[in-house]
Amino acid sequence: MFLSLRELELKKIPFALEIPPGTIEFADELTQASPIAVKGEAELVSDVLGEIRVSGKLRVTMEAPCDRCVEPATLPIETDFDLTYRPDESGEPVGEVHVSEGESEIGFYSGDGLELDDILLEQIVLALPMQKVCSPGCKGICPSCGQNRNFANCACESKPLVVKQFAAALQSLKK
Repeated sequence: MFLSLRELELKKIPFALEIPPGTIEFADELTQASPIAVKGEAELVSDVLGEIRVSGKLRVTMEAPCDRCVEPATLPIETDFDLTYRPDESGEPVGEVHVSEGESEIGFYSGDGLELDDILLEQIVLALPMQKVCSPGCKGICPSCGQNRNFANCACESKPLVVKQFAAALQSLKK
């Protein structure tokens, strides 16, 4: 859905959409498992020329490989957003550009408006947990033999190989 600056000059644009999986392209390992349910509105802020405020709430279930065992992890996301965008009139910045603290919370757009799909993509990625796990008790993969510890126990020593190598390197430094 395109949020047109011309249309916003006339009125607020309310939106309530269900976006099916496959409509928005996510990173390779991230997939949309349910429709994105989004409800909100876009409006032109009157005190600054061309400033657009987009607010709403979205709900979706995403899937990604578990960071511990690589099995599919289901990631339910429900988040509110209240964003401000200004027209990008500066062109391409040359070198470093000073941004005040207040401006760090503002996005920029070029052209005649904003694409809602781009806003939703950004909000979903920002709402993802830092560590994507299939379950809080996921045991992960054995670093020695590669066995998924959630399905079977292995006979490998519990210390990862990296820890052994690090300990040996420390011992050699003491000598």
